[in-house]
Amino acid sequence: MALHSLITSRRYRAWQKPLENIMFKYVELCVVLRKGRFAKDGLIQYRIVCQQVNVNSLEEVIKHFMHLATEKAESARNQAQALDEALDVEDLEADKRPEDLMLSYVSGEKGKDRSDRELVTPWFKFLWETYRTVLEILRNNSKLEALYAMTAHRAFQFCKQYKRTTEFRRLCEIIRNHLANLNKYRDQRDRPDLSAPESLQLYLDTRFEQLKIATELELWQEAFRSVEDIHALMCMVKKTPKASLMVIYYAKLTEIFWISGSHLYHAYAWLKLFSLQKSFNKNLSQKDLQMIASSVVLAALSVVPFDHTHGGSHAELENDKERNLRMANLINFNLDPKHDNREMLSRLTLLSELVSKGVMSCATPEVKDLFHVLEHEFLPLDIAARVQPLLGKISKLGGKLATASSVPEVQLSKYLLSLEKLATLRLLQQVSQVYQTITIESLSRMIPFFNFSVVEKISVDAVKHNFINMKVDHMKGAVLFGSVDLESDTLRDHLAMVAEGLNKAWAMIYPSVKKSSKIADILPGLGDMVEKEHLKLLARKTLIEKRKEEQERQLLEMEREEESKRLKLQKITEEAEKARLISEVEQRKRERILRDIQQREIEEAQVLLQEAEKRTKKKGKKPILEGEKVTKEILMEMQRTEQEKEKQEMEKKLQKLAKQMDHLERAKREEAAPLIEAAYQQRLVEEKIIHEREQEKEVELSRQRHEGDLQEKNRMSRMLESKSVFELQVIHHRQAEYDRLRQEKEERIRQILQARKQERELKRKMLFFLKTEEERLRKQQEEEEARKREEAERKKKEEAERKAKLDEIAEKQRQREREAEEKERLRRESLLGRSTEPFSRPSESLGNAQPVPAVAALAATPAPGKYVPKHLRLQPAVGPAPPEPDRWGGGRRDDRPATDRWRNDNSRSFGGGSRDDRRPPGGGGSGSTWSSSRNSSRVS
Repeated sequence: MALHSLITSRRYRAWQKPLENIMFKYVELCVVLRKGRFAKDGLIQYRIVCQQVNVNSLEEVIKHFMHLATEKAESARNQAQALDEALDVEDLEADKRPEDLMLSYVSGEKGKDRSDRELVTPWFKFLWETYRTVLEILRNNSKLEALYAMTAHRAFQFCKQYKRTTEFRRLCEIIRNHLANLNKYRDQRDRPDLSAPESLQLYLDTRFEQLKIATELELWQEAFRSVEDIHALMCMVKKTPKASLMVIYYAKLTEIFWISGSHLYHAYAWLKLFSLQKSFNKNLSQKDLQMIASSVVLAALSVVPFDHTHGGSHAELENDKERNLRMANLINFNLDPKHDNREMLSRLTLLSELVSKGVMSCATPEVKDLFHVLEHEFLPLDIAARVQPLLGKISKLGGKLATASSVPEVQLSKYLLSLEKLATLRLLQQVSQVYQTITIESLSRMIPFFNFSVVEKISVDAVKHNFINMKVDHMKGAVLFGSVDLESDTLRDHLAMVAEGLNKAWAMIYPSVKKSSKIADILPGLGDMVEKEHLKLLARKTLIEKRKEEQERQLLEMEREEESKRLKLQKITEEAEKARLISEVEQRKRERILRDIQQREIEEAQVLLQEAEKRTKKKGKKPILEGEKVTKEILMEMQRTEQEKEKQEMEKKLQKLAKQMDHLERAKREEAAPLIEAAYQQRLVEEKIIHEREQEKEVELSRQRHEGDLQEKNRMSRMLESKSVFELQVIHHRQAEYDRLRQEKEERIRQILQARKQERELKRKMLFFLKTEEERLRKQQEEEEARKREEAERKKKEEAERKAKLDEIAEKQRQREREAEEKERLRRESLLGRSTEPFSRPSESLGNAQPVPAVAALAATPAPGKYVPKHLRLQPAVGPAPPEPDRWGGGRRDDRPATDRWRNDNSRSFGGGSRDDRRPPGGGGSGSTWSSSRNSSRVS
């Protein structure tokens, strides 16, 4: 901590050679203790010290720091045997979580693996932190650009070697941010100049290395961002890199576009790569050129022959236009953004460029034939048979390119799937021009590449983008071609059509009616005049209000301007006064500092002069002349020369002393050489005698051990027969016990099997009984419910029929009553004339409830002035009386059902007078009354 405080202190701003040694030791301690944060603070402070004085010292310290961190990580890796498990962490910057610690202690992992992980992972985390620290310290420093590039390359190799994808993404983002800050803050000191060729080359090399590592780690999104970084860097400096770098650029673009499924841009990138190789690679062989040209042609053929943006919305078309412009810039095709890029970057344009630039002439014969069959020939029945052998030959082509190092390998087999889809589309297109209907089976035989389900998916995509018109009828097993009206075409605008129809219906049902007033008829222009005058008044009112507001606003603006001028003048005065005071303080401070510096220099010059005089007096040299003007610089120069002389004299003395020691050591060794040889010979003789003595002793011990072993064998051979008998007894006893236990076990297993069998049989019978019983109950319940439903339906039907009959009969009865009343009224009028009209009205007001008694009473009423006997006067009282409520609870006049009553009424109405004659004369039934009325009418 004390050393860290000393290094990061601001008091030590002057660089000295001992400070470099201190920094070497400081970074060593930081590496040993794995204190990355301390190392970063110290290096930042040291950069401030060395930036303007000795930047090479900072470079050496940083190289030493990275070397130590790398060495420690490598040593830890060599010590650990389980490196793959030790580096199995997602993020080197993430701390260890509590659940991971608990899991490591609970799990049964071995102590060796745990120790390897604890040994290796921290050192690799520290190494990654070292790379980040160095990049942060060296960023945007023109004097250390080479070291910055070297550190970035080493960090890329670290990510590649140990498959660190997370750290690689973070590293790319760090480098990207450094370049963004470089462009953002252009007034920085020591800022790198990207227009310089050396700086531009270093930055480009770093980006291309980043692109290579991204593709090797299969981080395609990061690779595309690296391509964008390279393109942005080229646009920034407005210079094109070397052809070798551009070849790498386009080679990686082909991989990225192929992985992303952008076959059109993939083909354009191959075309640019072909042009570069043909123009700048003088060592390119004819075979390699043929392979590259074949790749270009097959990549162009792999592009689908229809427009994906067909039928898209305006936003989709704009996005596609921007995407085409962006990709064209990356591929270095200059497009006019005002024109339609879909026509400029298209499959048709690409194929025409292949022919115009001579790519087809350089391709292999198989590729040429395939291009001619798929693009120019019309073979609806034989196109698959012609294409399939060509694809088989093309799949065998490819391999490594000897004369094109940037394109190490070309594999034409990866285009087979796209070419088979293209052949399928061409076959469907040509068949649709020849046939109107074809069976699915025939079409499947014509396309040997895919099953019909895959062909159906391909055709759906083609129909969607208006490439072909077809419809698959699975019920008939046929495919229909031609202008087939698909459901999507008829239903595309169904909502708009429904809305238009509803609007028309609404306008027809509720038309807009404008009511005209009488005043409008009299004065047709009055409404317009009133409206104009009203608008003029509103405009005048608005104008007056605007003028008032404008006047108020101007007054407020003038007040605000005066206030702002006053405040500004006051602020200027205060700032001037403050600046004057500050300048006076600064002036006094500078004068005081100058006086202190002059006084200190005078004191130091006096001290140095005294020391110089003392040294000259001791050495007997000529003292410094007092008359000369001695300054601090002269004294320091004299002291420096004296120190150099003393240093040279000391070096001479040390050389002389080293020479003397060398001679002395050589003499000692020459005298000691024969003595060492004699001692060595004597030691050999003594060791030979000791070896022979030890060997004789070992032989004697071996002989004695062998004799003892023979005696022991003879003693034990007597018990061999008894041992065999005992062994046989034990074996027989164990065999009998084993047989008994096996029989018991088999018997027990047989009983268990028998019990389980009986249990299964009983369970099966019980389940069958329960199932049959449930089935019987369910059927019985269903029959009961069906019977109830039928009964309810029958009753409902009978009730409806009965009600209909009753309604029909009642209607007929009412009709007959109305006819009878009309006839009775006519008869009464004919008999009585106008004089009886008052007497007929009360009878009419009796209502429909008792029509028959009223008619009978009127029939029995004599004419005025005629004598009526007494027995005849009392006859109406004997007739039917108005109905009274039954006191005995029978509130109805007839207890018979309504159907029987209506049946009897009908029979009495239509049966003539024979049945009425058979009824009693005093009956009050309605049927008899109506029949009597009809008879009386006939008599009259």
